[in-house]
Amino acid sequence: MVHASRQITKLLGGLVTSTILAVVPATAQQQSPVQPKPSDTQQHRTTPGGQYQPSLDVLGGKPLEQPGAKPGEPVLSKAEFDQASQIYFERCAGCHGVLRKGATGKPLTPDLTKKLGFDYLRDFITYGSPGGMPNWGSSGELKPADIELMARYLLNEPAQPPEFGLKEMKETWKVVVPVAQRPTKKMNTLDIDNLFSVTLRDSGEIALIDGKTKKIELVLKTGYAVHISRMSASGRYLYAIGRDAKINLVDLWMDPPQTVAELKTGTEARSIETSKFKGYEDKFAIAGAYWPPQYVMMDGATLEPLKVVSTRGMTQDTQEYHPEPRVAAIVASHFKPEFVVNVKETGEILLVNYTDMKNLNVTSIAAERFLHDGGFDKTGRYFLVAANARHRIAIVDTKESKLVGVIDSGGQTPHPGRGANFIHPKYGPVWATSHLGNEAVSFIGTDPVKNKQHAWKVVQTVDGQGGGSLFIKTHPKSGYLYVDTPLNPDAEISSSVAVFKISDLAKEKPEFKVLPIGQWSGISEGARRVVQGEFNMDGTEIWFSVWNNKAQESAIVVVDDKTLTLKAVIKDKRLVTPTGKFNVYNTRKDVY
Repeated sequence: MVHASRQITKLLGGLVTSTILAVVPATAQQQSPVQPKPSDTQQHRTTPGGQYQPSLDVLGGKPLEQPGAKPGEPVLSKAEFDQASQIYFERCAGCHGVLRKGATGKPLTPDLTKKLGFDYLRDFITYGSPGGMPNWGSSGELKPADIELMARYLLNEPAQPPEFGLKEMKETWKVVVPVAQRPTKKMNTLDIDNLFSVTLRDSGEIALIDGKTKKIELVLKTGYAVHISRMSASGRYLYAIGRDAKINLVDLWMDPPQTVAELKTGTEARSIETSKFKGYEDKFAIAGAYWPPQYVMMDGATLEPLKVVSTRGMTQDTQEYHPEPRVAAIVASHFKPEFVVNVKETGEILLVNYTDMKNLNVTSIAAERFLHDGGFDKTGRYFLVAANARHRIAIVDTKESKLVGVIDSGGQTPHPGRGANFIHPKYGPVWATSHLGNEAVSFIGTDPVKNKQHAWKVVQTVDGQGGGSLFIKTHPKSGYLYVDTPLNPDAEISSSVAVFKISDLAKEKPEFKVLPIGQWSGISEGARRVVQGEFNMDGTEIWFSVWNNKAQESAIVVVDDKTLTLKAVIKDKRLVTPTGKFNVYNTRKDVY
């Protein structure tokens, strides 16, 4: 069986996790920064199957039409098909795609799976692979009967979920508070720019937490598993999008802030952004969908859907048709009235001009497959995005609307979040990424004028704690670079962060300091995965989520950036599975 697993690895390859972060329910109490005793790490061990995994689980409950079995294919009853579809969308589709055409993971279409056969599929699902495929059977996550069902399911044709067009969107569109009834000035006493929007992943909420008092000011109901929060250019509006593609538009001027409009743009989504170019502030918004594969242009103040654009088409390299090119990261250009839209499976970066909504002018840049997440350099001109399954970084000049280049990332499966910008003591301005697949932390030169010899190449790679990193973070006022590792299988590594002193990076082998964030939280149960550092507005503190499952205690740990010591722990029973945190000022100004 193990031998079979090794053979099938060659075809199926490893699953590489993609980021699925969400919004947090709030009402946090600031606790005194007393250093708790270290916990027994044996309590926090997780198996690969028990770790965070990408999924499209909101599709698991959707009615699907079962394809008829072809000759030679295993026959599944309707009940078996429904059960297998639910498992697939909850466990597998995030990497292998809704239609099993492959994404970060390899394709699982019948023309390939039939060559491998039932035994190979069963064993591979059971034992996994060193490349990242979870060991669903030996970890106990799936029962033997479930695994055998999935092996049979993968020998059949894939099912296709329903489409979701403008008609379906408008049926979900709701303006809760019309624009005319909203305040014309800020009505509350909140320090909006220093608010944090915190994703409470498994409760379908976001928490608004005051960056100074650490108090949870408000918890708002949102869509399922909010992925990100984005702020309008003015800072007035907050846009939260859940993995169920539901968007909540929150007016931060109201007392208290509340949702003023809602819209669903599909059945699976990850990205949203608002217009930032001068003269278009707060005017438009855009959301990208995983299913159906499309993006939607909306009115910025009401979420009225204005234009739906499919991303189905040819891959940029082999020029083959792909039926499921998911929309990954979206950012707003500061140099033109454009959105930068990354299409994962085709490897195209779309520059969508929003000056004429009826007749969109879209510049398509052939970059690299499988685009995921990224951010701007310190000038806001150049956009760097990870093509993570290809271990590469694509770079776009948003002023000239052209591709600067595509480079190897210096590690396996880059996953930068929005990345980190700082002045390297030897190489000048750089943008940094960490990696999911190994411990590499890479620095890419971003100054083509004063440091031309270092521009658009990996100038240095250092080793962090290990693989499994999702986010890397610094701040213009910080002297440190923080690297999380929430997906590392080692409990001590996943519950801590590595911190590099930027001034030491000129050394041949710069060392890092480990901050035991999980221990500092005082939580003694669960995996205590530490994820996504986010600075406060003035760059004096960095906040980390200590992320347990829904039935366990979670927390937010605040670290003093100057001393690298514990400053505060935020705990509250409403802080359910906190993951992403978005400071209003840093998010709207692209400070990272």
